[in-house]
Amino acid sequence: MKELLGYWRQDNQVGIRNHLLIVSSVVCANRATELIAEAIPGAIPVTHQHGCAQIGADMEMVFRTLEGIGKNPNVGAVLVVGLGCESIDAADLASRIGESGKPVDFVSIQKDGGTAQTVEKGIKKAKKMAEYLGMMKREPFGWEKLILGTECGGSDTTSGIVANPVTGRVADRVVNLGGTVILSETTEIIGAEHIMAKRAATPELGQKILELINQVERRYMRLGVDFRGGNPSPGNVKGGLTTLEEKSLGAIHKAGTSTVQEILVYAQRPSKKGLVIMDTPGHDVESMTGMAAGGSQVIIFTTGRGTPTGYPICPVIKITGNPQTWKQMGDDIDINASTAILGKETLAEIEEKLFSYLIDVINGRLTKSEVMGHKEFGITRISMSL
Repeated sequence: MKELLGYWRQDNQVGIRNHLLIVSSVVCANRATELIAEAIPGAIPVTHQHGCAQIGADMEMVFRTLEGIGKNPNVGAVLVVGLGCESIDAADLASRIGESGKPVDFVSIQKDGGTAQTVEKGIKKAKKMAEYLGMMKREPFGWEKLILGTECGGSDTTSGIVANPVTGRVADRVVNLGGTVILSETTEIIGAEHIMAKRAATPELGQKILELINQVERRYMRLGVDFRGGNPSPGNVKGGLTTLEEKSLGAIHKAGTSTVQEILVYAQRPSKKGLVIMDTPGHDVESMTGMAAGGSQVIIFTTGRGTPTGYPICPVIKITGNPQTWKQMGDDIDINASTAILGKETLAEIEEKLFSYLIDVINGRLTKSEVMGHKEFGITRISMSL
């Protein structure tokens, strides 16, 4: 087996990418964030619509998410861009990210003389960070440092038959080698929660899994709508999935067969090795943001209908079990698992292909979403803006 090579951080985490992140603390600072990133080759801008007019748990979750994105081991340095009067203070956010030991700084539009002067000041700071990152080299690390995220989007009948089971096999290998795997998308466990509960490390944790699903169901019932109009999605239905339970029974295959060790809230870092569940929405981008904020360095994303979605700081490996999707969207998908549907390869053979590709991506190979420049980013919300 090839050794893993990555960038060691001062907090003893290891990144498989070495990104310079320019992150907005508030929507009002998005344009300045983009202008600073445009001036620094390779810099990654993270913009969003949050950061103000929020209170309580909603604001705390957005802050935790931005902090976690900044602390993700794939990020080598961070410049926070703020306005100056927002709820999520740029200096505070920079300070919290700085606890990781990586280079972190901030600029403020109101304090630094407006957009133009803030951008100029931000570029100077970001250039120094880029020079620092340019001197770093990859070094060997063990599987115990890896957090693998799992995601599915645009599911169809082939997802539960091939793509998700193959991903689950690889997930089991990562766990057996000492790594951590996150199963996300709580809404796509509904109907299969009894199976995951039986796989919990303790009876108490199993009960918490059942309670989590009940909580999510009550959350949607309070809205007074039938969420079956959104899950299964219209694309899921066209792909042959008839019920949410049917979709969930296929989706949980991404988690393999390992024991569930803990349940995480959105954007929380795992405290245990092995398989964990994170409470995220089924929205692909928002779900991936939660896992990235929780420390995932790489995500395996299964898709039956096809999707080009990537992520700003984590390589996203796409796998499909649908031969037509592979034919139409091969430029966006990394692994063709439809050969199992066609009887040309076994699941074991595709597992080897995916695991080998995972190692190559960890060691620097670009995924197709990275090559295409896909950097979709979104944070989930608990409540409406004030």
